Amino acid sequence: MESLKQFSVILIILFSGQIIQQKTSIPIPGTVLGMIILLFLLMTRIIKIEKIERITNILLEHLTLFFVPVSVGIINVFDKIKDTWLPLLIIIFVSTLVVMIVTGLTIQILNKHTDKSKKGA
Repeated sequence: MESLKQFSVILIILFSGQIIQQKTSIPIPGTVLGMIILLFLLMTRIIKIEKIERITNILLEHLTLFFVPVSVGIINVFDKIKDTWLPLLIIIFVSTLVVMIVTGLTIQILNKHTDKSKKGA
């Protein structure tokens, strides 16, 4: 029952992001807005991490399942993208590399910042 409550909190926040996107026509996907709202609520401690920690761990454990619909969708439209598969593959590779580099640098910066704040305390 606890997992259902935690999942409901996440779904309500994602749904709120979707509503905001549709009402304001912001060129950002509603799910991304929902994640930004969730980040804001976690940073301001309006929602404590303990309130959603269990369900987020469950979702992360099953993350690979979320890629199945995308893979099936690509297979269904393969005839439409068969002429452009090489540029798409290059774009996917380069963007994945950029995300990995930016994520690594961000974590390093955050670790340095966290270390400095611990030494100062």
